[in-house]
Amino acid sequence: MERVYAPVIAVTKSVFRAQGLKFTIVGEDNVPSSGGAVMAINHLSYFDFTYAGLAAQRSKRYVRFMAKQSIFQHKIAGPLMRSMKHIPVDRAAGASSYREALAALKSGEIIGVFPEATMSRSFELKPFKSGAARMARDAGVPLLPTTLWGAQRVWTKDAPKHRGRSGIPIFVEIGEPIWVPKGSNVEAASEALRVAMETQLDRQRAAYPVLSGADLRYVPARLGGTAPTPEAAAELDLRDMTRTKDEFNS
Repeated sequence: MERVYAPVIAVTKSVFRAQGLKFTIVGEDNVPSSGGAVMAINHLSYFDFTYAGLAAQRSKRYVRFMAKQSIFQHKIAGPLMRSMKHIPVDRAAGASSYREALAALKSGEIIGVFPEATMSRSFELKPFKSGAARMARDAGVPLLPTTLWGAQRVWTKDAPKHRGRSGIPIFVEIGEPIWVPKGSNVEAASEALRVAMETQLDRQRAAYPVLSGADLRYVPARLGGTAPTPEAAAELDLRDMTRTKDEFNS
């Protein structure tokens, strides 16, 4: 029985209703009703895990997300994260996190992963890490390509927040499961995952309400928006990493 997770979801849904968020969820039937799976999600906003998790509700499943270690050290968020069986990731020593995720998958859990590792400032897919495909292969479970669009308009990096009542549409799509056979190349599987997610994103962007004016900030540059290009976004990410390392070493 999910004594913490279930009430948290109920509260979260109430917040979404208060915000007036308009969800369109496609492919919910691709979430298995039992057994393990790796839900691979693109990363646009600070709330992506809450939006993606909604897609598992029809199948009555809970998604255990892999999240950075620092969240688990927070005095309020930490106990909640542990109670919901999410998995802390120490990027300096990721082997133990991988083993924990693998054990959870083999026991029948759905594990939520962001293959890009960090949020995309350009709102384009960043290069993928191979961990999601490797976990799916080693655990013998499917990859679920999961894409979000519109989430960046609520709260993302370097942009105005819209956490009040906004009526923002948010699209969520779960694609056909991708199986990664034992012994197969995880880099090739990661590329197949990326192609599937890019196809889904193209479909979501085409169906999304047209944005204009200041809202072009949330549209990729190649599509006529004013978001940073992938190259400019990479420079900003590097600046953040350098600053974080300088702060750690000071």
